Amino acid sequence: MTEFFSAAALLFMLLNPFLLVVYLLDVFEKLPAATFARVVVRAGLISSAVFAVAALLGDMLFREVLQAEFASFQVFGGVVFLLIGLRFVFEGNAAIQGLRGESRYIAGAIAMPLMIGPGTIGACIVIGQRLTPLRAVLAILATVTLSVTVMMLLKRLHDFVRQRNEEIVQRYIDIAGRITALVVGTFAIEMIMHGLLAWKDAMG
Repeated sequence: MTEFFSAAALLFMLLNPFLLVVYLLDVFEKLPAATFARVVVRAGLISSAVFAVAALLGDMLFREVLQAEFASFQVFGGVVFLLIGLRFVFEGNAAIQGLRGESRYIAGAIAMPLMIGPGTIGACIVIGQRLTPLRAVLAILATVTLSVTVMMLLKRLHDFVRQRNEEIVQRYIDIAGRITALVVGTFAIEMIMHGLLAWKDAMG
């Protein structure tokens, strides 16, 4: 069970619903709670399906299908994460709005690139290597469900507090987003380093 919870914690840390809601501030303000709940549930279902495929296929997805080393994906994913972290540190919430762009299908826009990214895909491959297929899928489903639930609760809290003091909410979101972006940048460097070391081992 320790391995199960460790794997689930890794994915939860990368999904980070507390950071996701900062990225989704514009969606928070536009959608009522019930509509937002339906949107994030659909995004969670899309993400869970992709994560499960990544966990079940694992490294074979890269070696057999893409004919590339997983280490290359780690390096690329780290670079993407690093750029997102840097943009958010300097530009705030406007950075992720620019990355997400406009979409008719908000659930798909939330799933990609906010939930489904190089870090979470890589984590699911690691989960598939650590756990049996059934336990890996259960860990993914439990983690995505928890993340979606936290996001819905934060939406309720946001609407409640915003009616009373919108300025404090905006200030908190901006500060929290920039601080959390530092964590994203740190993890990005870790991904790049692990990818380079794995690539070096594979080549030599």
